[in-house]
Amino acid sequence: MKRKFTIKSLISIKKKFANLWQLLQKLTGVLYFVLGTWLIFTTITLVFASSQPIDAFLVLGGSIRRETYVAQLAKQYPQTPILISHGSPDPCIWLIFQPELVELQNVWLEKCANSTFENFYYGIPILRRWGVHKVMLITSPSHLPRAKWMAQILLGAHGIWVEPEIVEESGIPGNSESWGKTGLDLTRSLLWAILSQIIQPECSNVTKLADVDMQAWEHKGFHCEHQGGLGR
Repeated sequence: MKRKFTIKSLISIKKKFANLWQLLQKLTGVLYFVLGTWLIFTTITLVFASSQPIDAFLVLGGSIRRETYVAQLAKQYPQTPILISHGSPDPCIWLIFQPELVELQNVWLEKCANSTFENFYYGIPILRRWGVHKVMLITSPSHLPRAKWMAQILLGAHGIWVEPEIVEESGIPGNSESWGKTGLDLTRSLLWAILSQIIQPECSNVTKLADVDMQAWEHKGFHCEHQGGLGR
């Protein structure tokens, strides 16, 4: 009796494993289908977006020259929104844009990001709310190729075409690039490209440049990067 029970038990367990394996195969097939469909749809969206006009500027913080550059561009494209991700102090950016007679309502300051990865982590939900399909990414040579590759992965996963614009700096850059750092950021970018389809983090510190209180800043005092040529 014991032997018969053992054989029956083994047969039952074998059938359960076979059914589980079939279920896993079906789920894998569905996953591949969904992933393939998403990749095809995203590729078509990117191809279409690549031929469209730029509908937003994304400035990665790290050099005041990037903000000076985008202020000049804003005069040519006054209706195009600008997102500056953790850039220079608010009053410094205000002093850069105000003389250019740019519409300050179109300039947004995101101040949650503390790394290149977080520039995109917090920036993507904002760009998606704006309905952006093609963005000009403004950065510097000292930020490459890591920033460009991360943008193409993370923004591309949301059907946003990236047009890099490289702004030269002077002096010694504050950040340093390495292949280890690049590899780590690209790895987590690939993971976040998938997770960000369903997770949309919110930055609690986003303001319009038009809302910067210059009187309060003048009273408190501030310092601007010397490359900005603002005399502060």
